[in-house]
Amino acid sequence: MTFETIQSEARGSVFLITLNRPESLNALTTKVAQEFLAAVTQARADGARAIVLTGAGRAFCAGGDLREMRSMAESGGNVGAFFDEPLQLLNECILVIRRTPLPIIAAVNGAASGGGCNLALACDLVIAGESARFNQAFIKIGLIPDCGGSFILPRLIGWKRAAELMMTGEVVAAGDALKMGMINAVVPDAELMAQALAMAERLAQAPTAAIGRIKELLEASATNDYATQLELERKLQIQSGLTQDFREGVGAFLEKRATKFVGG
Repeated sequence: MTFETIQSEARGSVFLITLNRPESLNALTTKVAQEFLAAVTQARADGARAIVLTGAGRAFCAGGDLREMRSMAESGGNVGAFFDEPLQLLNECILVIRRTPLPIIAAVNGAASGGGCNLALACDLVIAGESARFNQAFIKIGLIPDCGGSFILPRLIGWKRAAELMMTGEVVAAGDALKMGMINAVVPDAELMAQALAMAERLAQAPTAAIGRIKELLEASATNDYATQLELERKLQIQSGLTQDFREGVGAFLEKRATKFVGG
């Protein structure tokens, strides 16, 4: 499938999606969102077992494309159009990341601002280059966080620190983001893609159906009470116990050999 605003590439069992609008620092548009959704669908149809998301050029993603949003508002004569359709599509992208039963890794190069920051944080793992930086830029233009920032950020770094970042728009260097628990790892810029792809390949060789269920458990744990979460664990553990990967894992353990998971 050919795209205009992103690049997609299958690398064995790993699928690489690259936001490809470097001239605008990969700012998010309705077209980007539509093509991202299509790329994830393609990845699953092609049998991918892990996905890496990154940005072309010197930035991961600068957030929403204000020029496109203003044009939409002016052409329709409706201020609400500035946000409505783009945010509906971007919300769908966030939910697809969270609900796709595959590990999704953000490889953050350069700036991840506003919606771009929250797009990265929605991924299961975030690996950043040393020059990467993150910020909730919305307040700079009188807006509030979107793309799930108000949900995920306090859960990653705590209520008070999240409030500070959202209210000030402070830029957070990659090393500081790691220290506060916002991301998983910082690597030299030159090694970013190699490290992200290596992690994706490692996860792709794991029992990815179980990883999908782990994602479901983590997502539900944000709102479930203890008893409800225990019941969900019980339900999903039964499903896991019926899989080929469970049989393979037990067999490999008892036979003292390497496992060969198939993701099902």
